[in-house]
Amino acid sequence: MYTFKKEERLCNKKLIDELFHKGSSFLCYPFKASWLLVDDAVQTVPAQLLISVSKRRYKHAVDRNLVKRRLREAYRLNKQQHLYELLVGSNKKIIISIGYIGKQIESYELFDKKMLKLLKQLSEELTK
Repeated sequence: MYTFKKEERLCNKKLIDELFHKGSSFLCYPFKASWLLVDDAVQTVPAQLLISVSKRRYKHAVDRNLVKRRLREAYRLNKQQHLYELLVGSNKKIIISIGYIGKQIESYELFDKKMLKLLKQLSEELTK
């Protein structure tokens, strides 16, 4: 239930290119989310996620990894109740990219709160 498996990570270069060229995006500071609905045949899980943190803003890999760990954990704990229920109910598949655009590394509590807001905003976009 609260897992983040290999199948849930977005690694396919074609899908990533398609996501950034054809997908929609919105800002939920300190995150920028891009998303795209895809065919059922392409993936087995309801949602695949790509996480990115700018190397320009965070020079040290330790800092980038810390941000990615916090982001991944916040997503892992909140995806089921806010995203998966909607996707499974409507039989849709989605690919998502979340980029961290914050100027400093925030606490995990803020990551969790903002991730909830982002997932609610994404579910609103999907129901339109």
